[in-house]
Amino acid sequence: MVPEQTITFRVKILNMISSKTSFIALIGNPVSHSLSPIIQNAALQYLGLDLIYIAVPCKDEDLELVLNSFKRINCKGLNITIPHKEKIFNLCSEISPIANKLKAINTLKLNSENEWSATNTDVEGFIYPLKNLKLAKKKSIVLGSGGAARSVIQGLINLNLSTISVISRNKSSLDELRKNFENQIELQSFLNNDNKAQNLIEEADLVVNTTPVGMKTAKNEMNLLPYGDHFWRSLNSKTIVYDLIYNPTPTHLLKFSANKGCMTIDGLQMLVAQGIKSLSFWTDGLEVPFHVMNDALKNHL
Repeated sequence: MVPEQTITFRVKILNMISSKTSFIALIGNPVSHSLSPIIQNAALQYLGLDLIYIAVPCKDEDLELVLNSFKRINCKGLNITIPHKEKIFNLCSEISPIANKLKAINTLKLNSENEWSATNTDVEGFIYPLKNLKLAKKKSIVLGSGGAARSVIQGLINLNLSTISVISRNKSSLDELRKNFENQIELQSFLNNDNKAQNLIEEADLVVNTTPVGMKTAKNEMNLLPYGDHFWRSLNSKTIVYDLIYNPTPTHLLKFSANKGCMTIDGLQMLVAQGIKSLSFWTDGLEVPFHVMNDALKNHL
């Protein structure tokens, strides 16, 4: 059954829509699991804007058509998610320095020339729950070497961690990451089956999972740990474990880590924090209090 709060919220959104209503959309494939419409519509309602936020599934081959079509209708901005964060570069006329550095885009708006202006809010979203944890000069591990890992690495650099070790199954992407960040920090990189990974896990102050293992949409992986149970045998209670996955919450990794006595962080705070920054980008500086989006999320879940 659909929760009563969700039904009430949907009725409110429907009552907001008129022939003058503009929209913001999430573009990706898949998008059915996304919670962004919940938090963004709560924020738009709080601000009293004649805007709604919708999720639009979009295949690779339709990306350019969809973006060009949205220029012609009442679209005020877009969020971009998997698998389009890198492919969308060629469709944008303005790209922010942080998006260029990360080689990934997650937020667009139309500029005065009716062309797409792009940025990335993932770094600010990622570091939000870490800002007050005094991680400067500490040791960290990043699991995975895909697009999400780039934002995490940049966030850890911004927080001034002394050591960033990346563990992945993919040697070529590890090599590429090391090259991309060589002007800022010397990344340590290891394949997941490297025996040195055990020492890293034991000594880490922070471990961040950027892999999809444990995600609800990955039906057969929800009860698995990234890189398998053996990989985690050295985890100890002093380590903070941060899983970017927010559906389900908590993930199997966070349950396992909490049982070890670790402090755990799920992806919900990152989702809200990056959402606030995206909203500010679309509205030229408007922001909502964190609790507005966060409360909407809690009521939904």
